[in-house]
Amino acid sequence: MSEANLPFIGAILLTVVGGAAVLTWFERRLLGIWQDRYGPNRLGPFGILQVAADMLKLLTKHDWIPPFADRFVFVIAPTAIVISMLMAFAVVPFGPDHYLIDMNVGLLFFLAMSSLAVYSVMLGGLASNNKYALLGGLRAAAQMVSYEVFMGLSLMGVVMLSGSFSLVDIVEAQQDGWYFIPQFLGLYVFIIAGIAESHRLPFDLPEAEHELTAGFHTEYGGMKFTMFMLGEYCGLILLSCMITTLFFGGWLGPFFPPLVWFALKTFGFVCFFILLRAAIPRPRYDQLMALGWTVMLPITLINLVATGAIALWMNQA
Repeated sequence: MSEANLPFIGAILLTVVGGAAVLTWFERRLLGIWQDRYGPNRLGPFGILQVAADMLKLLTKHDWIPPFADRFVFVIAPTAIVISMLMAFAVVPFGPDHYLIDMNVGLLFFLAMSSLAVYSVMLGGLASNNKYALLGGLRAAAQMVSYEVFMGLSLMGVVMLSGSFSLVDIVEAQQDGWYFIPQFLGLYVFIIAGIAESHRLPFDLPEAEHELTAGFHTEYGGMKFTMFMLGEYCGLILLSCMITTLFFGGWLGPFFPPLVWFALKTFGFVCFFILLRAAIPRPRYDQLMALGWTVMLPITLINLVATGAIALWMNQA
C-alpha cells in the first residue's frame, strides 16, 4: 500500500465513522420532524451534543460478557460487520480521481464484503447462548443470504450496459444517461435487497423488539453493542453510495464539483431510507421471505432477460 494513500484512507475512515455517529442524531431529528414530535433537543444546538453523550455512556459502560456465552466468538462477532462494511468503501469512487483502488472486479468485491456481514449477526446470535439471540441470528442468516441472491442478480443489467465490473467504468459509462431509467427494475430490487441486507426497518426482523427482545444483540452492551450499531449505519451509508454509483451517475452532474454531486446524491438516499423507516410497517417474517422468492426473483430474471435482449439487439443494429 502506497504511503500516498494513507491520508485518503484516513479521510474515508473519519468521514464514514463520523458520519455514522452523526446519523444516530440526524435520524432521530428527521424522524421527529416527519412524525411531528421533538427529537433530541436538550444537549447543545438542536441536540447535536446528544451524539457525544451517547458515545460517552456506551464507552464507559461495564464490559460484561455473559458467563453462559462462548467468550471468544462473542467478542469477535461485532467486529466482523464493521470490518466488512469499511472494507467495501475501498472500491467506492467518490470522484473521478477520488477512490482508493479501481478493481476490475470492484462490484464483485462489494458483494463479497456485504456478504461477510452475515457472519457477524449469525455468530453474535449463536455465541450468546440465548434463545432470542439464536432466533435473531437464524433469521438474519436466512434473510441476508436469500436477499444476496436478488442483490447480485439486480446488478447484472448494469454490468451488461457498462460492459465492466469496475465501479469507475460503470460511472463513466453513464455519461450519456444514468441507469436508473433503463434499469428501474434493477434499482427497485437493489433498494429492497439492500434494506434487507442491512436489516433496517421495515425489514429488521432479526432484531424485532416486539418478538425477540433485541434479537441477535440481546446480550450485548457497551462498546460491543456500539460496534453493531456502527456497522448498521456504515451499511446504510455504503448502500446509499452504491445506489448513487450504480444507478444515478456517481459523481456526474453539472455546475458543482464531482465530490459535491456525489455527497448530495448519497445524502438524499440516506434521508430516503430514514423516512422509509417512519412510513412503512414491519411485515411478518414469512411475508418477507415470500416477497424475495416469489416477487423479487422473477423481477430480477425478467430484468436480466430484457436487458440482455436489448443489449444484443443494439449491438447487432
